[in-house]
Amino acid sequence: MIPILILAAGGSSRMRGADKLLEPVCGVPLLRVQAERALATGHPVFIALPRADHPRAAALDGLDVTILSVPQAAEGMSGTMRGAIAQLPDAPAFMMLLADLVAIDTADMQTVMAACKDHPENLIWRGATTTGRPGHPIIFDASLRPAFQGLQGDTGGDPIVRPLADHTCLVPLPENRARLDLDTPEDWQVWRAR
Repeated sequence: MIPILILAAGGSSRMRGADKLLEPVCGVPLLRVQAERALATGHPVFIALPRADHPRAAALDGLDVTILSVPQAAEGMSGTMRGAIAQLPDAPAFMMLLADLVAIDTADMQTVMAACKDHPENLIWRGATTTGRPGHPIIFDASLRPAFQGLQGDTGGDPIVRPLADHTCLVPLPENRARLDLDTPEDWQVWRAR
């Protein structure tokens, strides 16, 4: 089994007071939608939040997910990754997904998981756009877990991913799903008008 880690500890700073992870998608908070899509893969799902009693936790009520309290989230994306990955169970690999990528669905996660199985010579398996731009979700081989403990600042996993380009399997997903994040009220407005 590959644990799925959904990173949901960011501050939604560009939403001008709103929380993008609680924005409704077909009447359901985005974070819950993402958690349900991940659960539908049949793999265990972990949600990184700044603290266990964060308001976002209520959107996950009744779901069979594990909430990870990650106070390091205050440091930025690298802190979130460092704190959350340290709490994941031992497994041959783990999947990481940004919670605000609204278009990624269960089939996309399964497609990247299939690539991990079919191309075991790699260390990273990563969703990409149809034009080859890397995005999410990303599966990391377990051998890379220690590298996350050295992450600092708000660079995310780039210091780990960039040097391993030759050991990365890019997996094209439909349209721009791998990179479509909605960071501002205007982004949401445009997306809903489609």
